[in-house]
Amino acid sequence: MSTQLTQSKTIRAQLLSDMKDGAYADCQRLPRESVLAEKLGISRTQLRDILASLEREGFITRRHGVGTIINRHVLNVQTRMDIEEEFLDMIRESGFEPAVAYVRVTESTADEAIASRLRIEEGTPIIRVSRLCTADGRPAIYCEDVMEKALARGNYTLKDLKLPIFHFLQQFCGINPYLDLTDLRPAAADAALAEIFQVPVGTPLLNMDEVDFDIDGNPVFCSNEYFADGIFRLTVMRKKL
Repeated sequence: MSTQLTQSKTIRAQLLSDMKDGAYADCQRLPRESVLAEKLGISRTQLRDILASLEREGFITRRHGVGTIINRHVLNVQTRMDIEEEFLDMIRESGFEPAVAYVRVTESTADEAIASRLRIEEGTPIIRVSRLCTADGRPAIYCEDVMEKALARGNYTLKDLKLPIFHFLQQFCGINPYLDLTDLRPAAADAALAEIFQVPVGTPLLNMDEVDFDIDGNPVFCSNEYFADGIFRLTVMRKKL
């Protein structure tokens, strides 16, 4: 990852924090671009790229002759389903103490369903990482990530596989997922999920069935995520084009 990209991500996070509860918490607008760029120590071109990303996600609106408006109704949303966020951050932002109950790594071969989702042959070696995250000690998110084993290069260890999947893909596969397609559906806990979530069989869960792709449109991993009821308020922002 380039130095400028890393810097932009850091400044973007700083701006979000400043708008929520920092220097701009009581402001309706951000300062003029020239002033803000100088305060942040970056070029106006780099600042415009950062502001463009914040505008795409609805946190700000830039209007000619008015300035950069801070959208507090969007900033105050607890959990955005349309923005990729790590599970522990999602739990923390929902007001709970996050923890990882366990991470289990297994190796097997792709069945018909996995092969279809990853566009690989049946029987291809795969790595499956199962992860349970808790909120104040209560099972909150259970996730199974699956990737083709051949994508992983270098001397990685079990500890490395316990990293969030995006970190592992960047560090050991040289892959940066570009986008995902996710099916959302209600799910009733079967016996296995009921044991994981410590709830009765048939308890409602939210299931997110996800496939992530690189910038060339190749699937790089697939994921099945289950969310416990009553912990999250999950919001989707859809801009009217």
